[in-house]
Amino acid sequence: MKKVLLVIVALVICAGAYAQIETPVRWSYGAKKLNDKEAVVFFKATIQTGWHIYSLDVKDGGPIKTSFEFTPSNAYTPLGKTTEPTPVTKFEKAFSMNVSYFEKEVVFQQKISLKSAKAASVTGKLTYMTCNDKKCLPPEDVEFNIPLGK
Repeated sequence: MKKVLLVIVALVICAGAYAQIETPVRWSYGAKKLNDKEAVVFFKATIQTGWHIYSLDVKDGGPIKTSFEFTPSNAYTPLGKTTEPTPVTKFEKAFSMNVSYFEKEVVFQQKISLKSAKAASVTGKLTYMTCNDKKCLPPEDVEFNIPLGK
């Protein structure tokens, strides 16, 4: 009886280890001060082979677009819109429409107006969705805190 119980426990543990959360996208951040009044923050997504994330510009009815939300601050204000390189655009059967996305890696940029010399970091949240040719993962929110340096 003990052997049967040990086998069942071992199978449950193995199944739990197999059902790990997929994380095909890793985010990294950086910033560069242009002068005392402006900086640029960078958001780099490194994407596993076979997966992609979506552009900042996706039509209604499609996947969740990548978006950036900056925490309101007295020290800084985003200038204009977040920018991206030219995405790949293809028809996706899952959404029955052309969608724009990035594979392997992408760097998004946002200009920041510095209202205070004491501005130390830019904070907020980014949202993205990732898919491969078989499935899509639920949209994910990632909080960020990007030091501005000196």
